[in-house]
Amino acid sequence: MKRIFETGNAAITEAAIFAGCKVFAGYPITPATEIAENMSRRLPQVDGYYVQAEDELSAMHICIGASLGGLKAMTSTSGPGYILFADPYGWALGSEIPVVVVNAQRVGPVSGITGAPGQGEFYLSRYPTHGGNFESIVLAPNSVQEAFALTVEAFYLAERFRMPVTVLADQIVTDGWETLLIPETPAEIEAMGLRVQPRRINYGPEFYPATDEIDVPPVVLGHNTGAACSDWTPTAEGFDTEEIEWQHKHAHRLIYKVRNHKELITRYEEIDTADNPEVILVAYGSPSRVLKSAVKAAREQGLKVGGIRLVSIWPFPDEAFGRSAKYLSVELNYDGQLVREVQRAAPKDSDIHFLGRCGELPKVAELVAAARDLINGQPLASIKWQREAW
Repeated sequence: MKRIFETGNAAITEAAIFAGCKVFAGYPITPATEIAENMSRRLPQVDGYYVQAEDELSAMHICIGASLGGLKAMTSTSGPGYILFADPYGWALGSEIPVVVVNAQRVGPVSGITGAPGQGEFYLSRYPTHGGNFESIVLAPNSVQEAFALTVEAFYLAERFRMPVTVLADQIVTDGWETLLIPETPAEIEAMGLRVQPRRINYGPEFYPATDEIDVPPVVLGHNTGAACSDWTPTAEGFDTEEIEWQHKHAHRLIYKVRNHKELITRYEEIDTADNPEVILVAYGSPSRVLKSAVKAAREQGLKVGGIRLVSIWPFPDEAFGRSAKYLSVELNYDGQLVREVQRAAPKDSDIHFLGRCGELPKVAELVAAARDLINGQPLASIKWQREAW
């Protein structure tokens, strides 16, 4: 096992190389710039290609073209660049093109503060493009090691579901320095639970089958496949069509190939929930690390508090919220995004609350105090913009 001290950006780079990425195209943006820098150094060492794009839009298009050429591809950005992916992201979803997209979230709106963490693209990652009629797959690491593992997993899911997959990180994860373990033997790979799916080629004649099945090889142009690809609704052979029946079939596939195989995607961690706690803290990404410490501290103070840490956030794991309780969603924003999905998924007699921070993590003591207030039936302490106004 190789053991190094590195950042989340370096971990994502090494994971992409491990998963077989051969093309990276990107545009510099804090806090994801080091991914591009590292990929420019590492890809030539494995016969890969680094492309410095003129902007985020072109970077995503380059990755799509590389994937259609039969190569695994990845791009990375932060919030201002992620929104620019909207059109090509839709093309990749509709044409079922495997691509891995990393978003190192920073505080917003718009450019915000480049060096402060945020969680403002929760819903944008679910609906990264226009038109609807699709599902998305989004994974959210909370550490350097998990950034490595989930980037490898993103490539695996992108190939099996043949679609773009987003790794929704945040500035603390991508800029943070921690121990990183990189497996070097088959036994170590298996012990870490890493899965790698080689690129295959679809030789037709059905390039876009009207089915919810996964593991259909992706469309690759050239290689004597005779494949066709565009951003219009396709027939099974990949030809553009205006027939509504094919639109129905295509939309059904884009939605249900994910929904009907959700068990391959969904990951979450329950912390001290076996005794049906009175308050359940909920978070993903960096705030989930504070959550775990807060649950431990609350238990030591005799408070019946548990936690749910989301690892995959889309499709949303409704099944994690089957208990009637007081839920407290902890997020790096002030508008409240994750909290709305908790409200939708939790039993109707549950009491849903929100604690947001902007550009900095909440303190363990804050979460414990909030849990105590909820248990005692008191309103959450708040001042000015920190009120629970979601």
